[in-house]
Amino acid sequence: MFTGLVQDLGRVLEAAPRDGGARLRIATGCAAELAEGDSVLVNGVCLTALAPSSREFAADLSAETLARSSLGALATGASVNLELALRPADRLGGHIVQGHVDGVGTVTEVREAGLSRELRIGLPPPLARYVVEKGSIAVDGVSLTVAGLDGEAFWVSLIPETLERTNLTDAVPGRRVNLEVDVIAKYVEKLVDRA
Repeated sequence: MFTGLVQDLGRVLEAAPRDGGARLRIATGCAAELAEGDSVLVNGVCLTALAPSSREFAADLSAETLARSSLGALATGASVNLELALRPADRLGGHIVQGHVDGVGTVTEVREAGLSRELRIGLPPPLARYVVEKGSIAVDGVSLTVAGLDGEAFWVSLIPETLERTNLTDAVPGRRVNLEVDVIAKYVEKLVDRA
């Protein structure tokens, strides 16, 4: 489990096809805290750390991960949002993020708004019922508050701290982003459907 609070910006050292999937190698200072097999959130996708060293780790991407996320488009040199798994004693500062991507959205508009920057992100129709104004959503692994809904899209507002610590500072129209809706909404829907 994760919180959606990015701990480090990693850099892709290698993105190579491998046996119907792919392997990433990522440089990060957080690698020193990883053990073989630990979970790590990479742009909102929960991956398993392989061969961690003090400066980097690797992770395999299955065909399912490539089909459901934007990770297959990563190239050498790309910046990625990273978060290590939540420890039981840690604060839950963002919201519950599982790293199980629900869909891929596309940034459709970027505008400056005083100190912040606002992004309009196209929302895949099946996810729309889980997104509510002032609710939580993870965008490339970043826990954000939905600032507004607008037909087939939603708005988020990025404060200077988010712009400084995440790769969302590079967001431009056309960029594909991994989306994870609030898991609680999905469970509530399932429970209500059973009633």
